[in-house]
Amino acid sequence: MCLAILHLAVPISAVGETVRREGCGTRLLVLRGERVGNPDFYPMLRGLGFNNLPDQSTMAAITFCDVVVSHEAFSSGLSFHELVHGEQYRQLGIPRFSELYVRGFLNGGSYEAIPLEVNVYTLGGRFESDPRTFSVEDEVRRWAAEGRF
Repeated sequence: MCLAILHLAVPISAVGETVRREGCGTRLLVLRGERVGNPDFYPMLRGLGFNNLPDQSTMAAITFCDVVVSHEAFSSGLSFHELVHGEQYRQLGIPRFSELYVRGFLNGGSYEAIPLEVNVYTLGGRFESDPRTFSVEDEVRRWAAEGRF
């Protein structure tokens, strides 16, 4: 369902958000009356004993490479969170981001322990407490270079 509606997403500039990195092609889509469902393979994983899988339908938003699909209006904190994921995708590429996300979940045992999410929440806390300019691009690059993902 989700892939069929991604073409409806609009560039960030069309909704008044500011992105400093030149050429950022991130698009935003706020769903109304529908939600992103969980992947088709979730029942198989539950059958294998994975009972704490992240429920995508309850998340505020989900980033798919350069498209952010939201279930609610964008706040500055939500926008920041998802744009950091967009930067992670940009630097790591889809295959590596996906590998690290799944590996992080398997090793940590929960959504909250996924290093990619820890990075986003760490930077988000920094943004919320002191929104002075800092480079998300540099921070993601540093975490990647240090093997923290």
